[in-house]
Amino acid sequence: MSNQILVANIGSTSFKFRLFEMPSERVLASGGFERIGSAESSYRYRIGNGPEQNGTRPFPDYGAAILFAEEALGGFGELAAVGFKPVMARNISGTQVMDERVLSAMEEIQTLLPAHNPPAIVGVQMFNRLYPGLPCIGTFETAFYDHVPMENRRYPVPLEWEEKYGIRRHGFHGASHRYVTQRCAELRGTDQLRMISCHLGGSSSIAAVRDGKAIDSSWGMTPQSGLPQNNRVGDFDCFALIYLARDLGLGLDAVEQALTSRAGLKGMSGLASGDMRDISEAITQGNDNARIALDVFVAAIRKYLGQFLVEMNGADVVIFTAGMGENDASLRARICADLDFCGLELDAERNRAACGAEAVISAAHSKIEVRVIPTNEELIVARNAWRKLLETAPPAEAATA
Repeated sequence: MSNQILVANIGSTSFKFRLFEMPSERVLASGGFERIGSAESSYRYRIGNGPEQNGTRPFPDYGAAILFAEEALGGFGELAAVGFKPVMARNISGTQVMDERVLSAMEEIQTLLPAHNPPAIVGVQMFNRLYPGLPCIGTFETAFYDHVPMENRRYPVPLEWEEKYGIRRHGFHGASHRYVTQRCAELRGTDQLRMISCHLGGSSSIAAVRDGKAIDSSWGMTPQSGLPQNNRVGDFDCFALIYLARDLGLGLDAVEQALTSRAGLKGMSGLASGDMRDISEAITQGNDNARIALDVFVAAIRKYLGQFLVEMNGADVVIFTAGMGENDASLRARICADLDFCGLELDAERNRAACGAEAVISAAHSKIEVRVIPTNEELIVARNAWRKLLETAPPAEAATA
């Protein structure tokens, strides 16, 4: 059996990949494409530890980008499978072969995930057309939350809505939260820990994890909920939506478009971008709306942090990961400020020095340890895809893998 897994991360206009040798988990190549469909498309890739190659050229669709990646890497002939990180499907979770049954279940709920499911489906279909017979295996973002207690899953809505229509809370960023909490358990030598994992990036979420299992999340039913996102609303009163759409005449489509693309940090700040680097620059220039947007973001994180501290009767470790969590020391400091009442104290120098690498940033006497752990969602996807292949392979092939 072949032993290479290509992990494909398909976005609305992007395609990022990482090629793993399994089961050694050695990274053979990595790269990505941005602005697919634009005349200004860009690419980058690295083979092994070699220099990064990059440039610009038009990639009209995902197929053109995939074929370019194949040529740049010298072919996909050794692939055992392509791994994906889909967000959610109706009544399906875990790690699945992305066959028509699974894709149809994703299509059924595209209204809930307008920025996520359509490009993921197109990506799988493109690989199916280009490489018939090559397994496409996805680990759903919801998988990490499959055993969350019922009291943290249900909405206070008519029971029929949950039983008949599937209206309930889910959780996302599952691969990221799984990786960093597993890595933390390795570093601590035990998974018998109360961990609060803070994935802070273009989209952000917080997960409460006890003894290696997720017990709660900042997310609601969809990735449009929870913390304020880069350009998505986060938690929002549903009756405000009804009022805007019906009484004020904005219409449902216009309100949906605003909440999914012009809200969040972007919407609050009034800037053209919700990127935290742009928010920070605007703050230095005296933009009050940008400052308030950051204040709202920090306050929302601290609310969930407090909720999970109560829920788990404290915490042993708080983890920061993803772009902002790994690299923004000032944001981490604001989130962790004035938490000495529960025994959490940062070491200011350690925090300032921690940037994109594993580090303990809490004070030596802090009762709650605070760590920075860079995430590796692709590795979780590759591991799960490899495990699925071994489960479904003929005994003779599995034995030689």
